[in-house]
Amino acid sequence: MGDLLGEAWQVTGKTEREKMLAGELYDAYDPELTEERKIARELIRIYNASTESDDREGILRRLLGHIGEGVIIEPPFYCDYGTYIHLGNRVYMNFGCVILDCNEVRIGDNVMFGPYVQVYAAHHPIKASERIRGPELAHPIRIGNNVWLGGGTIVLPGVTIGDDTTIGAGSVVTKDIPPGVVAAGNPCRVIREIK
Repeated sequence: MGDLLGEAWQVTGKTEREKMLAGELYDAYDPELTEERKIARELIRIYNASTESDDREGILRRLLGHIGEGVIIEPPFYCDYGTYIHLGNRVYMNFGCVILDCNEVRIGDNVMFGPYVQVYAAHHPIKASERIRGPELAHPIRIGNNVWLGGGTIVLPGVTIGDDTTIGAGSVVTKDIPPGVVAAGNPCRVIREIK
């Protein structure tokens, strides 16, 4: 598809990966990016078929950009590239988590994900005439230290969640959430401060 696009957004002198990480329009079907996703898919397949007696940490260290100490990710787990995911110490992700890491996703220490949490750095142009030409977008996501994301939470591109915050189950986090609060809903909003 990349050869068919031929749009002005392609001619920048940057690689598609550089454009992706810069938050610019990029061609996700670029051969380099396609190969990176292929490698990630194979490691994910191995990880999701593993048991507690397998070297899960070793697989995660090959898949992810950074993994701290005491990280537990319950299979199944899914991501796009893995290399753009950076996990602090003592991160726990329950079953079925998805991270679309087309840009950096940085997760602090002592973070807990309930089951089926979804973190989306990836998105698409809003204007249909731009979207149907094929370019994609991605913006970084930051999740601070000591954060708990309740089951089924969805975190959208470009969001930062501050330290010591709890996000209620089923929330859709569309904008930054400050530190030290309980927030919930769709769209997610602050309910109260944690004292």
